Amino acid sequence: MNGAWKSWMVAWCGGVILFGAVLAGGGLPATDGAVTFLYNLLGGLAPGALNLDAPGMRFSVALMGAVTLGWGLTILLLLPAIHAAGAPAWRGLTLALAVWYVIDGALSVATGFALNIVPNTALAVAYLVPVLASGALRPAGR
Repeated sequence: MNGAWKSWMVAWCGGVILFGAVLAGGGLPATDGAVTFLYNLLGGLAPGALNLDAPGMRFSVALMGAVTLGWGLTILLLLPAIHAAGAPAWRGLTLALAVWYVIDGALSVATGFALNIVPNTALAVAYLVPVLASGALRPAGR
């Protein structure tokens, strides 16, 4: 993967990192506005219905943010190694994304946040476009 597709993947990782930072911001009352907005939007909640002060809620949201931020940063920093390793590494990363997509989507529906499938799908498509268009999943020489 090179050129525009490589830049696309770097931007994709940046988006994941930024989203993780937004989620991590839910850990503190002073920085929880964006998370509150997202939960209300994706869950169809009335303003004020979300209680981030419920036991464990701030911890859970902040932890989810830290994991998401770390996931994006890990992929970003490993892009050169993934590219060098070729199709097997891209297939592994794509499988990991698919596992996340299925589990996250199923749990989103089960917990009343079915609209979360919309941004998840956008994220998955934004990943798949450069991976498929660049031929990164094809074995070398094909």
